[in-house]
Amino acid sequence: MSDMPPWDQRLARILVRPLARTGVTPNQITTFALAVGLTGAALLATGDGTHANWGAGLFILSRFLDHFDGELARLKQTSSRFGYYYDYAAGGISYAALFLCMGVGLRAGPLGNWALTLGLAGTAAALISLFGNIAIDNKNAAGATPEDEKPVGYPAIWGFELEDGIYLLGPITWFGWLQPFFVAAGVGAVVYCLWTLWSLVRLGGDES
Repeated sequence: MSDMPPWDQRLARILVRPLARTGVTPNQITTFALAVGLTGAALLATGDGTHANWGAGLFILSRFLDHFDGELARLKQTSSRFGYYYDYAAGGISYAALFLCMGVGLRAGPLGNWALTLGLAGTAAALISLFGNIAIDNKNAAGATPEDEKPVGYPAIWGFELEDGIYLLGPITWFGWLQPFFVAAGVGAVVYCLWTLWSLVRLGGDES
């Protein structure tokens, strides 16, 4: 995995600079991004095409905003362990809500109740991955300061992380391809969850 930040994080680093001279805090940005993400997910649950289009746009906006809090914390030198894990939790909750709401919204389509089943599987996978990654971070921290800590990374190439695939949610939804994306993303979430748990087990074995 490359040591260079992904492109969206580099852009966020530039855009957030004006906020360094204001009273806006990183945790406020985290809360705002979480609210935007949950709103987007809720719109996807309605099953209405127009609502889904807006919901997809709001959700990818929330994922982009997710980079702002950490960059602002570094600029203001206000990094904290609480903020670090609050950001983690906000991301995990957003993804869990996304899977659940997509499942609800697509249940009236060809997938039927399988959409809800896959949505619940994706929700569970997102939450388990959240706690699994936090556990991995706790094992890796070993007394590191919040500034030194790095979250569990995603595979990356050419400045793009695996997680950046969520930005495709917008055009995919707008072109009417949400259902196949939902199926692929749900399966991918379960696979990533299993990989996270395996990484945690392997890390525990290395310490013994």
